[in-house]
Amino acid sequence: MEALAVRLSGLDPYVDGAMHIVAFYDTLMRRRVDLPALARASAGLSECVAGIRLHGTGRVTRVAPDGRQASAPPAPASTTVPITLDEEEIGTVWLERPGPPNPLDEVLLDRLAIAAAAVAEQYGPARTTMADPALVELAISADSDEAARARALRLLGFAADLPVRVVAVRSRLPLCRLGGLLCPAGPVKAAPLADVGVILATATAIDPARFPAGVRAGIGAAESPDRSWRQARTALRFTGPREPVVRYADLGALALLAEVPKDASRDNADVAAIARISGNPEDMETLETYCATGSLRRAADLLHLHHSSVARRLEQIAKTLGIELTEPTGLMRVRLALTAWRLLDD
Repeated sequence: MEALAVRLSGLDPYVDGAMHIVAFYDTLMRRRVDLPALARASAGLSECVAGIRLHGTGRVTRVAPDGRQASAPPAPASTTVPITLDEEEIGTVWLERPGPPNPLDEVLLDRLAIAAAAVAEQYGPARTTMADPALVELAISADSDEAARARALRLLGFAADLPVRVVAVRSRLPLCRLGGLLCPAGPVKAAPLADVGVILATATAIDPARFPAGVRAGIGAAESPDRSWRQARTALRFTGPREPVVRYADLGALALLAEVPKDASRDNADVAAIARISGNPEDMETLETYCATGSLRRAADLLHLHHSSVARRLEQIAKTLGIELTEPTGLMRVRLALTAWRLLDD
């Protein structure tokens, strides 16, 4: 290998530089340096500010070429490379080089990312999102005793003094990616459980605004993971195209509808009436928009129709349902019936 490297370096200065960078980081890894030392060495080698960030801790290390912590506000990264561990992105490394990137910057950052992943794995804790499903199930199961639950949470990396919330999700995105997007700066664990994804995170880390489009999610409210899991599954049932993320705490008395037996809901006249018009997408969109806004003109704006057209549609829908939609009681009945009808699908 060394003989090949010598021959290659004689043919291409780029290869020569790349081989020196590889050897440089190999030496650092043999010396078992920590992340600050990696950042200092990288800043010195690159002659510009070098940065390392681990998602799990949110800690950012930025070092100037003189080996001191960079005090100036961060400049836009000239080159960035993700830190990956077990095929999961756990952080980022970057250079803040004024002007265009150096041709060897990517090589340097690739080796820095590898070294940072090795340090995070050995001296962690690294934020590895995917967890053992058996441990996750033990943590959220109502059948687990408190000692077993506490041990499972500890093995999953959660501190005993921080409340853990549970999120139930349905998503085409990989759970590891979704967990990283949801809680980029806090501990998070995810695992599939039957047909639902489970995400565990500290209460302060969950931000509903971070869920990407196309994801349905219910967020539990209780501090106990088993109760939070039940609440998260209930909230997930209330999600829909107009409200893809639902917090159990926001449901209030509506959560009681989830306790109604499905046969009782199907036999209800109002729910049965909703089922009869459910095959007409235009009527359903009009009705759902009107129920969501409670205003004819606002519904017309959202549907991009004239308010008289929406009024005619609603008049016909009201006749089909046998409910007066312009009366407060009628509107409340239809809202409850729509919600109960949606819950029949879960």
